[in-house]
Amino acid sequence: MLRFLVRRTLGALAILLIISALTFFLFYAIPRNPALLSCGRTCTPEQLAVVERNLGLDDPVPQQYAAYLAGILAGRDFPAGHCPAPCLGFSFADNRPVLDTILDRLPTTVSLTVGGAAVFLTLGLALGMLAAWRRGTWVDKTMSSASLVLGSLQIYFLGPLAMAVLVHNLGVLEQPEYVPLTEDPAGWFQGLLLPWLVLATIFTANYTRMARAGLVEQLQEDHVRTARAKGMSGATVFFRHAWRGSLIPVVTIFGIDLGSLFGGAMITEATFSLPGLGRLAVGSVIRSDLPMLMGVMLFAAAVIVLCNILVDACYALIDPRVRAA
Repeated sequence: MLRFLVRRTLGALAILLIISALTFFLFYAIPRNPALLSCGRTCTPEQLAVVERNLGLDDPVPQQYAAYLAGILAGRDFPAGHCPAPCLGFSFADNRPVLDTILDRLPTTVSLTVGGAAVFLTLGLALGMLAAWRRGTWVDKTMSSASLVLGSLQIYFLGPLAMAVLVHNLGVLEQPEYVPLTEDPAGWFQGLLLPWLVLATIFTANYTRMARAGLVEQLQEDHVRTARAKGMSGATVFFRHAWRGSLIPVVTIFGIDLGSLFGGAMITEATFSLPGLGRLAVGSVIRSDLPMLMGVMLFAAAVIVLCNILVDACYALIDPRVRAA
């Protein structure tokens, strides 16, 4: 198990290195001088040259990238101050450490992602189990039809519609906003309930179909038939033998969806006006703020890669054959 995780971790580090290099070098394809952001509109050519030299922008791009990687591991000194490791640099816009800004926005994105994932995973698995248990009945047919309809919806359509109906017209839910969990747990829950429900509506449909299909397939396997032939009850066969084997595709898609929710948070946060990492990334692109953009992209990529490693670990726990691969 340990060797399995070490191999996956080394592969993840290589992926992060490639992502950081692509992001860094593609940024310089943008025909805009990021030093102008720090220098201001009334900046003279002499002042601009000083800013470029202080920011290291007059160095060759490969040398700047090497300095960026070294700063992550050992820290760096900037005109705005010393940046201890792990150093993601200082923002060109406000001279604030990038990591501090990311950590300030992180709770919003984590709350939105983890809370929404917990809701749609629980509902999806429960409804999928019910549909498989009542296979061929009106319950199964109704859930299958509803999942096809709900799975085709998009958050930028369903989000505003839900706010218009549930918040402004009926008043049964509050306007989405982020309140720190440590300050007001009830306000935190109420402020994110609508985004969670919208995410659950969209994603639950896929998990219902996957859970149902996996269970129906497992119920036809030889080991399940053998368990039935031994006289085991239907519930024991269903939950002990069929359920575990059906989890692998669910775990696969859940890892992808969890990473996608985190990496694609800009759409969800823009829809509900939540101040998270997604809106921070969009702002850094508009302002050509390379350190902030690099920091957010690298942080989001690390979370997505970590989700994939956790998925691989879950594979190994569910199916021992994976550990020997």
